[in-house]
Amino acid sequence: MNASIKKPILRALGALTMLCSLAPPLALADEDSPLIDRVHNATARYTNINAAIADGWVTATPCVSGPNTGAMGVHLVLPARIASGVLSPEQPQALIYEPMATGKMRLVGVEFIVLASVWTSNNPGGGVPALEGNLLNYVGAPNRYGLPAFYEMHVWAWEQNPLGNYADWNTHVTCEHQAAN
Repeated sequence: MNASIKKPILRALGALTMLCSLAPPLALADEDSPLIDRVHNATARYTNINAAIADGWVTATPCVSGPNTGAMGVHLVLPARIASGVLSPEQPQALIYEPMATGKMRLVGVEFIVLASVWTSNNPGGGVPALEGNLLNYVGAPNRYGLPAFYEMHVWAWEQNPLGNYADWNTHVTCEHQAAN
């Protein structure tokens, strides 16, 4: 490469490297999300799974692992919340736990779930449901969960997720310690 061309390219790469080192990583910027803080505060009592069970949460899935890597975990739901179609950071429809080697369950996140038919009924104007500006994902039927079509969004309020705070799969969560049935 010609020296007269190489010098400006190296200067530009140096400037870019310096700028990138000053900017916070996207994952860190997401950690300060008011939505995550609200979910974290609203679910703090459920770090003990026994509190969730005492409040009527029921197991909906075994530990759900990702198609390639990571997992979601074990979902406990409040069926009345799913039926209501209400979206509120303080009222997630599912709590997500990771099975630990000790046999305990560790709260890692929540999931907001709205049945598509309930959303359409409650919102005749249509549109995709959103929670504090974050659009929920549509899951059609039939699906691996045996549910009618629904919208969902995960919030990893209790476990950092390299894939993003609202990604479905979390590479820091595993089903490795799921108890055998």
